[in-house]
Amino acid sequence: MPVIRILPHAELCPQGATVTAAPGTSVCEALLENGIAIEHACEMSCACTTCHVIVKEGGASLGAMDESEEDLLDRAWGLTSTSRLSCQAILSNQDITVEIPKYTINHARENH
Repeated sequence: MPVIRILPHAELCPQGATVTAAPGTSVCEALLENGIAIEHACEMSCACTTCHVIVKEGGASLGAMDESEEDLLDRAWGLTSTSRLSCQAILSNQDITVEIPKYTINHARENH
C-alpha cells in the first residue's frame, strides 16, 4: 500500500504524519480516515478548494487532473505548479509527500 507523508501543519498535524491507504483511495479520504481533519467543505464533490494540497513528491503517480479540478485550483490559496485537490488526487502504488497549505478560501473552518 502506498504511503502518504504529510509535512507538519500547525493545526492539523503539528509533527507531520505518515499514513497508508489502498490504491484507488483519494488523498482526502486517506487523511480523514487517519485522523487528519483536512477541510472538505463540498464533501469531496470537486466543488470548492478547501482540500487543496501541494504534492511535494510522487505527484506523477496520482490520477490525472481533469478540467474541473484545474478550473477550481485557480481559486486556491497558495497555488503552485504541483497543487491538487486532495479529493480528486487518487493514489496509485507509489508513495507521495504532501503539504497542507496554511490557509484555505474559507474565512471560518467548517466543523467536519
